[in-house]
Amino acid sequence: MKSLVLPKTTPGAADEARGAERTDTDTAAARRSPGAPGPLASFARFVLFGGGVGAASSTAVVELAGLMPWAVANALITVASTLLSTELHAHFTFEAGRAGWRRHWQSAGSAMAAYGVTSTAVLVLHLVQPSAGVLYEQVVYLTAAGLAGIGRFLVLRVFVFAGGRTRTTVPAMSPAPARETGVKVSVLFPAPALS
Repeated sequence: MKSLVLPKTTPGAADEARGAERTDTDTAAARRSPGAPGPLASFARFVLFGGGVGAASSTAVVELAGLMPWAVANALITVASTLLSTELHAHFTFEAGRAGWRRHWQSAGSAMAAYGVTSTAVLVLHLVQPSAGVLYEQVVYLTAAGLAGIGRFLVLRVFVFAGGRTRTTVPAMSPAPARETGVKVSVLFPAPALS
């Protein structure tokens, strides 16, 4: 038969549990990067660095598209700009240190999706308006890149660079029951314990 009486604890057990909770919380906070930016600050940095690389990329795509097909030029610039922007985002946007090959490969997936979005947008522009000039091409390209960039930010923040921002759940109180023999009385149920 299960006892309806709470176990008796030593007088300092509750204080020890609260102290352990405080220590666990402090340790968890210390594990997180103390200067890691919040979502708005990291998004602003993402826009600054990603937008800067994107603007340079759009100019480079126009220049390369004069020498080769547009989709090939976009692919080459996408690879180069992804490597550069992943390093910038690792160091400055998410303050995660060096990106490393694992994060570059993870970031490449979101870059491939961005490449698909920008290429599709420009190809649709050329189907709808075959004589579209460089200005229209740039507007469509940058708009598609901006929309793809929002999705890329979410992927990078939530999956690629999320390692330093893990949260740990700490129990409210750690149980520290002391085993004693004899009659035990609970404050909630004023009845003797059944042994």
